[in-house]
Amino acid sequence: MNFRPPFPGFLLLAGLVAWLSACSGEPQTGPGKVRWDREICARCAMALSDRNYAAQVRGGPVGQKSKLYKFDDIGCAIIWLDEQKWKDNPAVEIWVNDYRNGNWLDARKAWYVTGKTTPMDYALGAQPEKTDGALDFAQAKKHVYEVEKRLNLHSGLPVNQPLPTTSEAKAK
Repeated sequence: MNFRPPFPGFLLLAGLVAWLSACSGEPQTGPGKVRWDREICARCAMALSDRNYAAQVRGGPVGQKSKLYKFDDIGCAIIWLDEQKWKDNPAVEIWVNDYRNGNWLDARKAWYVTGKTTPMDYALGAQPEKTDGALDFAQAKKHVYEVEKRLNLHSGLPVNQPLPTTSEAKAK
């Protein structure tokens, strides 16, 4: 006696479902793959090219599928995330490169050393271990805002807002 599936395309359909499940895109947790020199920072629109100082934020509004945002510098990630209504969602993940080897670290658990040459001059290098003078995440956030205020990076304007013209600047 020969066994036949309930309908002829059953095996084909089962195979298609398995294949689509395997190809459903990036996972919804952890850092994603970066296409270096091809992707741009979600805040400043510079290319992600330095493999030792980039950052990623994974999150979104509660009840919605999380989205991955990529940044050229942890400073851009910190300021950008603070502008999001969902910044306090406990499911939000922040990832940063270890400045020595490029491995991804949980940004909230990392320690930050100052004095590094970074893409946006926030000067923070992340590492997994605490060393003398290293900043925790809260201190690193404070450092980023101090640098932003002192250097007036991005002219203090949101990235999507155009810079004032010379005549507008003189009028102020």
